[in-house]
Amino acid sequence: MDMNRTKPEIDAPEGPAPAELVIEDIIVGDGAEAQASSTVDVHYLGVEYDSGEQFDASWDRGSSIEFPLSRLVKGWQEGIPGMKVGGRRKLIVPPALAYGPAGMGHPLSGKTLIFVIDLLGVK
Repeated sequence: MDMNRTKPEIDAPEGPAPAELVIEDIIVGDGAEAQASSTVDVHYLGVEYDSGEQFDASWDRGSSIEFPLSRLVKGWQEGIPGMKVGGRRKLIVPPALAYGPAGMGHPLSGKTLIFVIDLLGVK
């Protein structure tokens, strides 16, 4: 399993943002499987669907991050379980499963978000 990956690039999406969570495996892993109760070690890139602008990337900080899935946005809670270590998955997350509708006080409220997530480990 080659974990010496580089930061992914996300092509600008075409058409309107989907209303439902979209889960797309780019690379299927062959390691341990993430569960809803897992703590995950991930590298990720996040961009806004409409603008294609990056808003966050663990790659830019030079290290992965570890989180209990239960503390992350619903799109991750629904989109990561079943993913296996070594995998790379793209999630397109509508506002209802991200930071809520516009006006909720978060800079990303009301926005559909695209994440590319590399699963490095699960606990």
